[in-house]
Amino acid sequence: MEDFIETFLNLDIARQASPILIQGFIQTLLLAAMTVPLGLGAGIVLAVLSTRRNPWLRYPLMAFVDFFRAIPPLVLLIFLYAGLPFAGLDLGAWGAVALGFLLNTGAYYAEILRAGIESVPRGQPEAARALGLRPWQVWVFVVLPQAVRNVLPDLISNTLEVVKLTSIASVVALPELLFQARQAQSVTYNATPIMVAALAYFLLLWPCVRLLSRLENKQIAGKR
Repeated sequence: MEDFIETFLNLDIARQASPILIQGFIQTLLLAAMTVPLGLGAGIVLAVLSTRRNPWLRYPLMAFVDFFRAIPPLVLLIFLYAGLPFAGLDLGAWGAVALGFLLNTGAYYAEILRAGIESVPRGQPEAARALGLRPWQVWVFVVLPQAVRNVLPDLISNTLEVVKLTSIASVVALPELLFQARQAQSVTYNATPIMVAALAYFLLLWPCVRLLSRLENKQIAGKR
């Protein structure tokens, strides 16, 4: 037991590593604050456009969404960071992470929101247009609020996955929480920094997990 505590729960090492772990945690928060709104915004645009009946628009968008949902985000990130420079385009760590996460999370948000939009009864937008609302007003005030409400648990679940996904930014040397924890581990030869990083992720995401459970329970109760 003493060996376990010394290796994984060493308070002295945690104290020594805390400055760079805090810096990494702040970078993780900034990365999540950038990724989630960008992905959600792209998802809304893609979802709205995918509902158009024009096949020249709809099918390319479907192919775009399917492609970036199918390709592993780690592969996409490494390609953007290490592959594009061979074509003369160097995005840097932040640029590669921002673009990679935008493409990946935007595709997932788009598919979730598309399902939400299709769940809105057709009579709702028709009634709104009959009342004199403009097309953009129908989307903003009638369709999208109901679509978001219908798929809110899925949106929160995907957002949790997006925040956890930020940890792969460590492979391109972006100094987020996991990268800093691995740096501290390599210096101290101890696994405590990794344990501290895991605890930080847990404390960050646990409230959202509990909120998601409550929403899912309400949704199940409402169907009975």
